[in-house]
Amino acid sequence: MAGKAKKKSRPVVSGLVVLGLVATSGYLTLELRKQEAPGVTEVKNVGVLNGGGGSGDGASKDKGGEKWSRLENPARSVLRDGSGRIQAVFTDGARTATLTGPARTFEEPASTSSKVSTTDWVRLMPEPWKKGAEKEKWFKEWYAEYANSKKDDLFAFAFQYVAGAPVKKDEQGIAYAGDANFGPLNTTGAEGGDLRLEQSDFYDYLGVPYPFRDGATGTPEAMRAKSLDCSGFIRMVFGYRARYPLMSSDTSGDGLPRTANGMARSKEGADVLPLAGITPKDRPSNIDQLQPGDLVFFKLDTRTKERLDHVGMVLGHDTEGHLIFVSSREEVNGPTIGDIGGVSRLDGNGYYAKTLRSAKRL
Repeated sequence: MAGKAKKKSRPVVSGLVVLGLVATSGYLTLELRKQEAPGVTEVKNVGVLNGGGGSGDGASKDKGGEKWSRLENPARSVLRDGSGRIQAVFTDGARTATLTGPARTFEEPASTSSKVSTTDWVRLMPEPWKKGAEKEKWFKEWYAEYANSKKDDLFAFAFQYVAGAPVKKDEQGIAYAGDANFGPLNTTGAEGGDLRLEQSDFYDYLGVPYPFRDGATGTPEAMRAKSLDCSGFIRMVFGYRARYPLMSSDTSGDGLPRTANGMARSKEGADVLPLAGITPKDRPSNIDQLQPGDLVFFKLDTRTKERLDHVGMVLGHDTEGHLIFVSSREEVNGPTIGDIGGVSRLDGNGYYAKTLRSAKRL
C-alpha cells in the first residue's frame, strides 16, 4: 500500500470503529488475494516496445541508416536502426526514455520464479520530450552519452533496494542503497490490519534531513531508518537517485508528489492509461500501451476512499510472457517483483491486475 503524507495530528476516533474498519478491510483484502488463480492468467508473448499502439506519420532518415518515426496513443518518437529494430522510444511530455542496450536479467528467487530478461534501459532525460527534439543540441549530447551505456539506469537503481541488495555508501559515508524495509512493524494495529506502518520516505531511508526546493525540510524518523513505502521507493529511484524534481508533499512545490494518489493525479509526465475512476469497472483494458519505466497505480484498500493507494514501476515481460512490475510492499517488507501478497503481474486476473487503475510516463 502507498505512503500517505505525514500528518502533524490525527482526529480522535472511537477505538471500536477503527478496529471494525481495519478488520473488515483486512478481511476483504485477504479474500481478494485468495481469489487469485494463476491458471486464468492470459499470457502474451508480445514485446512492450513492439511499435504498436498508433499510426506513424512517416519516417525521417538520419545518418547511419537510423530512422525516426512518430506514433500516437501516446504521442511519441521512435528511433530505429537500419534494420528496423527499435533503438529508443521518447514520449511527448515525458522525461523517461526507453533505450535498447546490453541484455540483462532481473530476478528475485527468494520471492518468485519470475525472471525478466530485457534489453530495455530506462533513463531520465534533462528535458521533457517534444516532437522534433531529436534535432536539439541537448538531446544529441544526452543520447551520445547514454546510447549503449552500461551506467546504472532506473531499473538498476530499483534493484539496489530488494532483499539481499548490498549496501552502497557515498563519499560522506551515507548508505544510499541496500536492502530496504517497507516500514516499522505496526504494533498497535488490530488483527487483519496493516502489518507495517506507511509514510517512510526516501530521507527516512537515508537517515539525513533533505531540503526541498520549496523551502521545506524532510526530517527522518529513527524508527523508519532503511525503510521505503511504495511511493517513498519511487521517489528514491526517480528523485533522489535519478534527480527528478520532488515535492515536499502532495501540494507544495513542483515535481513528483509524496503519495501514490498525488503522483497519479498530478500533471507530471504523460498519462499512458488515464485515470477513469477507482471502481473495478474502471480497470484499464489496454495495458499493451505500457512500456518499461511507466508508473502504475492501484486501488487496494477501501479505507482510502477515493484515493489510489499503491504505486509501482513497470519492469517488462518475464520469461513466461507476463508483464511484471516492481514496488515496495508490507507483506515482503520492501521492494519486490515477488508473489508474496499477490503476484507482480499486470496481465490476467490476479490481485494487482484487478486493482490497476492508471499509468503515467514521467
